[in-house]
Amino acid sequence: MSSAAIKAEGLSKFYGPFAAIRDVSFEIPQGQIVAFLGPNGAGKSTTMKILTGYMAPSAGRAFIMGHDVAHERSAIANRLGYLPENGPLYTDMTPRQLLRFMGTARGMSGGRLEDRMAAVIQQCSLGSVIGKPIGKLSKGFRQRVGMAQVLLHEPDVLIMDEPTSGLDPNQIRDVREAIRSIGKSKTILLSTHILQEVEAVADRAIFIHEGRVVFDGSINQLHAGRELDQRFAELTKAS
Repeated sequence: MSSAAIKAEGLSKFYGPFAAIRDVSFEIPQGQIVAFLGPNGAGKSTTMKILTGYMAPSAGRAFIMGHDVAHERSAIANRLGYLPENGPLYTDMTPRQLLRFMGTARGMSGGRLEDRMAAVIQQCSLGSVIGKPIGKLSKGFRQRVGMAQVLLHEPDVLIMDEPTSGLDPNQIRDVREAIRSIGKSKTILLSTHILQEVEAVADRAIFIHEGRVVFDGSINQLHAGRELDQRFAELTKAS
C-alpha cells in the first residue's frame, strides 16, 4: 500500500489507435497542492477521470490514499472529492438544500450533517446566497457551491478540473483564495491550462502534453529562469 495521497502508475487510455494518455506516472504526497498543467486536449481530464474512477484505464493503475481506484470504490468514495469542470448542480435547489441532499445521499445525518454544512458554508463563503436558487447565482458562486459539495464529507484528497474556467477576474481571485485555504489541510490536484494558476496556488507542477508527462517538479524548476509562457512553448515543442 502506497503512502502517497495520489498515485498514477503507468496509466494509458486508448480509443482504437489513438492514445489519449500514454504511460502517465506520478505520486503526490499528502498535503501538497499540485497543478496539472497542459494545453487543451493534452490528456488532463482523461487522467483525472481515471484517478477518480469515472473512467477505466486501458492499462496501468491508480491509487487514492493507498486504495486501488478500480477495486476499492467504497473506500475511495470516503477519501476523495471530485469537482469536474462545469460540474452538474440542481439549479432549482438552494445551496443549503443541495448540501443537505448530497449529505443525506452519503449517509450523513443529524448533528454531523448540520455541523459539516455549517463548516463548508463558512469555508466557501456561501452565507450571503445560501437561500437563493442555484440557477440564479453567478458562475463564481456556483463554483463555490460545487466546492462546498465536494468538501462536505471531509475528503483527504480533492481533484479539481479547471475550477476557474469561465470566471471573471474577481471570481478567479476568490476561488484561488478558497483553494489555498483548503490546501492547508487537504491534498489537491488541480487541472489547468492557465499559467497564472500555477504560481497563484501550487507547490508543484506536472505538465502533460500529447498524453505524456513532460515535466514534474517545483514551480522554480518549471520556471528554469524563464517566463512561464516561454516554458509552456518549450515543453510543448519538446514532445
